[in-house]
Amino acid sequence: MTLPLMAKGTAVWLVDNTTLSFTQIADFCGLHELEVNGIADGEVAVGVKGFDPIGNTQLTAEEIKRCEADPKAKLELMFNPAAEGELKRKGPRYTPLSKRQDRPSAIAWLVKFHPELTDGQISKLVGTTKPTIMAIRDRTHWNMSNIQPVDPVALGMSKQIELDTAVAKAAKKAGKEVMTDDERMKLVSTETSLSMNEEPRMPSSMSGLENFTLNEPKEKEEKIDAESFFNLPDANDDDE
Repeated sequence: MTLPLMAKGTAVWLVDNTTLSFTQIADFCGLHELEVNGIADGEVAVGVKGFDPIGNTQLTAEEIKRCEADPKAKLELMFNPAAEGELKRKGPRYTPLSKRQDRPSAIAWLVKFHPELTDGQISKLVGTTKPTIMAIRDRTHWNMSNIQPVDPVALGMSKQIELDTAVAKAAKKAGKEVMTDDERMKLVSTETSLSMNEEPRMPSSMSGLENFTLNEPKEKEEKIDAESFFNLPDANDDDE
């Protein structure tokens, strides 16, 4: 299947200017449905300018109206010689200079939330080297104290469908079940997870006192008033 030119920019334009479903836009642009959902929520493709597929002879207005009327219909790309070869190319992933500083954050997120991924899979997802991945796994990276885990999809370093495919492949190899889309949607956002306070930990000096309980308080002593205090026993007649 030939993808449209500037697939992510085209998806941004379709989300902003049409009533097409996320599934229709995802199928046409070669993206994951959750990635299109993230574009609509403003969490993915931040700063990406919409690319008009009508003005660039990739779609017609009639084709868009046809699919808007039928949610099950699929958009058909007009033949455009310039769009040939827009499918995934073989070879190492190229990371723009502006995003290379975010690589450690993306690696830390993958290592933390998807430990089943191999170094080779992480390397392909974010375009990094295995020594860098090992340094972050072992927490020996020179800038480890300043690295915060951030979703590589949110950083624009990989596509959601590529991440899901890699996770499913690694989980299948390890014999584990993969999270469903509903479970993944319940995950907190990156900003929320970074703002959450760590769970309080019990000081080591108090270890062993988890089951400590106070003794029950003693019964209150009888209240003594002035009359009972001065109510002395009757004196004997023999006493002076």
